[in-house]
Amino acid sequence: MNHKQLFPLIGSLVLTLASTACSDENEITDDPQTGALPEWYYAGGQLGTAYLATSNALEQPTPAIEAAGMIQSFKNGEQIFEKPFMSNPTGTRSGLGPAYIRTSCIHCHPGYSHGKRVEAGTFNTNEIGNGCLLVVYNPETDGYVSWLAGMPQSHAVAPFKAPVDESQITVKWLTQTDDWNNTFPDGEKYELIYPEVSMPPSAIYAVRQGFTIDHPYEVKLESTIGIYGTGLLDAIDDNDLLAQYRQEETDGILPNGLNPAFYANGNWVSQYSNSLQGDGTKYARKFTYALSRGPLQDAAGANAIWNITNVTRSDRRYHYLDAAGTWAKYSAKDPEVQAGFDNYLATVDPQKEHPEWWEGNIEQRILAYINAKDLPVEMTDKEYTDLMVWHRGLAVPAVRDIDNPDVAKGKELFEEIGCAYCHRPSWKTGSDPIHDPAKFFAGNELPSYPNQTIWPYTDMVQHKLHMTNDIRTGWCRTTPLWGRGLHQRVTGSEAADRLHDCRARNVIEAIMWHGNAQSDARYSVEQFRQLSKADRDAIVTFIDAI
Repeated sequence: MNHKQLFPLIGSLVLTLASTACSDENEITDDPQTGALPEWYYAGGQLGTAYLATSNALEQPTPAIEAAGMIQSFKNGEQIFEKPFMSNPTGTRSGLGPAYIRTSCIHCHPGYSHGKRVEAGTFNTNEIGNGCLLVVYNPETDGYVSWLAGMPQSHAVAPFKAPVDESQITVKWLTQTDDWNNTFPDGEKYELIYPEVSMPPSAIYAVRQGFTIDHPYEVKLESTIGIYGTGLLDAIDDNDLLAQYRQEETDGILPNGLNPAFYANGNWVSQYSNSLQGDGTKYARKFTYALSRGPLQDAAGANAIWNITNVTRSDRRYHYLDAAGTWAKYSAKDPEVQAGFDNYLATVDPQKEHPEWWEGNIEQRILAYINAKDLPVEMTDKEYTDLMVWHRGLAVPAVRDIDNPDVAKGKELFEEIGCAYCHRPSWKTGSDPIHDPAKFFAGNELPSYPNQTIWPYTDMVQHKLHMTNDIRTGWCRTTPLWGRGLHQRVTGSEAADRLHDCRARNVIEAIMWHGNAQSDARYSVEQFRQLSKADRDAIVTFIDAI
């Protein structure tokens, strides 16, 4: 049976799966704070839901944080997230650089949301809100280039120079006409735009210093994701996630199948592990678009507080650098870096505790410092722990406009046309023992979310949409929809900034970008197109409400 024959079955199958995943979705629960409401109102379950819908709706601690007496630790971690790091070697939030991506987390996560869309023109990361990161890769292999860090750095502390000069990077927004001429059957029109990024070789520091790039490269944008509720997603049991993959493999509905790099024939092909700080224990992949990370305690946030700022901690006493050592090599040869190195070093190592940084050939001294594995610790263990209490402790806002009939109608239609297949409405968390691949945390210092019914609207699996100028590799984890309707309210953005590079300015555009003929979501988009405008609007109202 081919995929065209299978597509008519998806509607009934989705309803079956949805009813299985959401067996108690219409159960009325008596909550003394909110009254009698359906279970799906409590997006983060009883331990993970907050009840504000204001501009700080995504900043709230979970009830689990308050019940465990972790509120001060949560607030301490919040300050680490919000405040900029400094290049001074001592003092509060010190240790920025020598090369870095941003000075603070909130630069990329305005209002604790995902990043805002980058406007046309020069790529500028100094302004809070640009949550887009540069993805520089070899189109022949789809792999990141080795001569820049996977998350390229566009800032540096003098005398060092940024690996990438972002003033030479430009973003253009191009228009797309889809198979339906951007028009619904009833005549309503919509627009589709996507970004194109240009980065000439002269923007690369090493090239200006004499390095030769011997293969093609391309540049794309990837926006940061929302960080609220990630502790709840982390609490999903690995076995339950494996069951989801097996179910989708058995169904065989989606044209692109499952990413063979991670899963095939009933089992994982690749799992996440950390043998550098940990013992190599394997875990299911859960986080980032590329599913490059496993448990939250060693996932994107735990990594970003180090590599975005290049601030060291006790388990990472080394700099975030490109894999080939290109920046280090050409920095060490740069006469201007050499001339200023001793003054810089005097602030980093005033007691001259590292003779290899001070004695001998200047080029070798610079290399010894940049590549050192025993750098001074700049973030204390307590600070890092507080940050992760905060990270794991961010609540999900409850569903808004729950009494609006269009929200209920939109939820029903969302499931009927097949959206709920990939955007799986609910999960039941496991016992949540708090896994840590890096072996930094004991576990009891972090909040836990056992046995919660949560409503993230994601299957936690990668799929392909085949969008023009798509994400690197084309495989992208289904984005959780919870809380995303608050993006404009919490960031002040004029647009909804949806999808991996914020190309969709509203929900309609986001849905229609799913409509490529090869997309895993083509069937659902075709069904969406046939709905009346009132029904299409009801789905939009529902998505914005959850």
